[in-house]
Amino acid sequence: MPPKFPLLGKYLVLFAASLATYSALAQAPPTPSLGLVPLPRSVQTSAGTYALPATLRIYAQSPDELNVAGLLREQLALLGKTATLTTSAATAQIRLVSTPAGANSEAYQLTVDKSGARIAAAGGAGLFYGAQTLLQLLPARPAAGAARVPFVRIQDQPAFGWRGGHLDVSRHFFPVSFVKKYIDFIAAYKLNTFHWHLTDDQGWRIEIKKYPKLTQVSAFRQETLIGSQPLLKTPADFKYDGTPYGGFYTQAQIKEVVAYAQRRYVTIVPEIEMPGHSVAILAAYPELACRPGPYTPWPMWGVNEDIVCPSEATIQFFENVLAEVSQLFPGRYVHIGGDEAPKTRWKESALVQDIMKKEGYTNVEQVQGWFNRRIEQFLTSKGKKLIGWDEILEGGISPRATVMSWRGEKGGIEAAKLDHDVVMTPTTHVYLDYGQNPHPFSPYEPQMIGGFLPLEKVYSYNPLPAELTPAQQRHILGVQANLWTEYITTPAKAEYMLFPRLLAVAEVAWTPAAQKSYAAFLPRLGQQYAHLDLHKINYRVPEPLGLDSASQVVQGGKAVFTLRSLVPGAQIHYTLDGKLPDETTDLYTQPVAVPLGRRLTVRAVAIAPNGRHSPPAELVVK
Repeated sequence: MPPKFPLLGKYLVLFAASLATYSALAQAPPTPSLGLVPLPRSVQTSAGTYALPATLRIYAQSPDELNVAGLLREQLALLGKTATLTTSAATAQIRLVSTPAGANSEAYQLTVDKSGARIAAAGGAGLFYGAQTLLQLLPARPAAGAARVPFVRIQDQPAFGWRGGHLDVSRHFFPVSFVKKYIDFIAAYKLNTFHWHLTDDQGWRIEIKKYPKLTQVSAFRQETLIGSQPLLKTPADFKYDGTPYGGFYTQAQIKEVVAYAQRRYVTIVPEIEMPGHSVAILAAYPELACRPGPYTPWPMWGVNEDIVCPSEATIQFFENVLAEVSQLFPGRYVHIGGDEAPKTRWKESALVQDIMKKEGYTNVEQVQGWFNRRIEQFLTSKGKKLIGWDEILEGGISPRATVMSWRGEKGGIEAAKLDHDVVMTPTTHVYLDYGQNPHPFSPYEPQMIGGFLPLEKVYSYNPLPAELTPAQQRHILGVQANLWTEYITTPAKAEYMLFPRLLAVAEVAWTPAAQKSYAAFLPRLGQQYAHLDLHKINYRVPEPLGLDSASQVVQGGKAVFTLRSLVPGAQIHYTLDGKLPDETTDLYTQPVAVPLGRRLTVRAVAIAPNGRHSPPAELVVK
C-alpha cells in the first residue's frame, strides 16, 4: 500500500539523504590545494615537507621503472636537479616500485614522507603519471639547493581509458620537433592518445613507399587562401598568397615519433581520410576519381565535392596504403575519417550505380557503408580496429567499429545504443580551434575559424550522456580535444589555442564528474602557469575577470568593478577612454569606480610575469 502522505515520505527520504551527505562532508578531511591538474582521485596530506636535494638518486630496476626514471631525470634537470639511478632503495630520494599486475595499469599511488617520495603502480603508465604528479608538486621555477615537497599520500586512477589530443597537420604542416612537444604536453597532463590527422584535401603528410607521388605531388599545394573564409562573401573576396606550401613525414620520422610517444605511454592513432577529403590523392592519382581531372591539392578550406570513386582500384589503393600505415603504427586503432563525403560525383557515376544495383541499395549513402566495411575487413586482417567520425553510421557499419562523435553528442548516443564503442569529441565543448573570445573575430585575437568556446564551457563537459543507460555508458571510451589548423599556421599559435583549455580537457578526461568543480579548478589552474612557462608554452593569458555587467556594483551613482587575474603575479592595467591598456596605463590596485550617466568604454588587460599580455576585457558603461 502506498504511503498516506507520499510527498511527506519523499521529503523525509530526501531530508535523511541530505543529512547523511552533510555528515559525510563534515567528517571528510578537506582536500588540500596542491595545484594539481588533473585533480587526483584521493589526496591526503600531513604536516611536514621533504627537502629534495639538488643532487638526488632515483631507485629503479624493471624496464618500465628505468624508462620513467630516465624521463624524470630529464624533467628534474629543467628544475636544476641532478639525478642518478640506483638499485639501493634505502639510499634513494625517489623510489619507483612496480606492484603486482592489477586491473588498471594507469593507476598509481604517490607517497611523500620523511623517507622521500615513493611511486607505486602496476604498469609503466601508472608510474609515469605518478611521476607527473610529483613534478607538479615541485616548485616550477628552478632554485639552488633543496626543493620542498609536501607530505602527501595520493591514490589515483583515470575516469576514462581514452584521453585524447588531436592535431591536424594537413591544412598546415608542423615539424617533428613540435609533434614531439605536443606529445610531451598531453602526456604531462595524463592524456594518453595522440590522434594524428595526416591526410586531407590540402595536403598528404605521410610517406607511402608504394605511392611516391603522394609525397612528390599530393604533399604540396600551389598556394593558400588569404583571410578568414567565413568572412568572405563573394568570389572577388577570395584571394590567394601565390606561395607553394607543403611538407611530409618520412617513414623514418614516423617511427621516431611513434617511439617517442611510446616512451611516454601515448598511443598514436593515425588518420587516413577516405572517401572524402581526398583531392590531394586525386592530384597524384586522378584515375581514382569518378570523372577526369586534372586535380590539385586544394588551396582553400571546407568540403570539396571531388572525392575518390569507390572502385576496386580505389579500394586496392587504400589497402596498400593501410598495409604500410599498419606496420608503422603499433596501436590498436586506425582512423579512416569518413566525414563530409559529398555524393554528387557518386550519383553521376555509372560505376556507383552498378554497385547499388548489384548490392540492392536504394540510397547512395549505403555505398559508403559498403566501402567502409571493405576497408574494415582489411584492417581486421592486419590486427587493427577501425575508428571513424560519426558519419560512418549513416551508411551502416559493423558493430566492431568505433565511432568518434563530433557533430554534437547525437552520433555518439546513437552509436552507443547500437553497441558501438564511442569517443566523445563534440564541437560544442572540445574543438580547441574555436575562439576563446566572445567576439571571435576580435582584432585582439589571432585569425581563427570562429565560434566561441571559453574555458568554463570546456571544463563543464561530461562525456557520459544522461540519455544512456549505465550499460550503454560503458561504451563511452572517453573524450578527445581536437585542433584543426585551417587558421593555425605555427606552433606558437597552436599552443595559444590549446592552452589553458587543454588542461580543462585533461580534468574532464581523468577526474570523475562528481569530483569536478570549476571554482576549485581555477586556483589550481593558476598554479600551472609557472609550469607552462618552464616548458616555454605560448599559452593564452586570460583576460581579467570582473569587468562585466554581472560583476558591477552600483554605489553612489558609480559602477564599481573588482578585478582579478587567473595568472598568479600578473598585473592588471586599465583605461577608461576605450584605448588598449598596456604597461604605461593605469595599474589596478583597488576597485575601479566609473561614473554612470555617460557612455564610457572600460578596458583591462592582464600582464603575466613573463611579460605577455592578455586580450582586453571590455565593457561599455552607460
